[in-house]
Amino acid sequence: MRQDCKQFESRTYANGETVRKCNLDLAPEAPWRCPDECGSFERRLADIDWRHGSLITPPTPPEPEAEGIAELLDAAEDIINAVGPEILAEVEADRAKQARKESGVVGRLKKRFGRG
Repeated sequence: MRQDCKQFESRTYANGETVRKCNLDLAPEAPWRCPDECGSFERRLADIDWRHGSLITPPTPPEPEAEGIAELLDAAEDIINAVGPEILAEVEADRAKQARKESGVVGRLKKRFGRG
């Protein structure tokens, strides 16, 4: 990928995994390459207010030797996107349950002390 592009992002996690991506999701074969004629390429001029770990981005992993890499990555993304609403619903249900639990305690306390 073009590491000098403004849209390129690389992040290394504590376990050593490194994510390389296009912030505009325009690189269907990320992390290996950007499209040859990407219309959104902008040269990175300066990094203002960024915290940098090391000066060198770890090397890109070797590209798999197969056809249809972009299709494989799209299929994986579709799987993740399919479970997103289900996970969001679970989180919202947990938050609502916690809010009901907290409001029950607070309501009882207000009644007990004559403020309800």
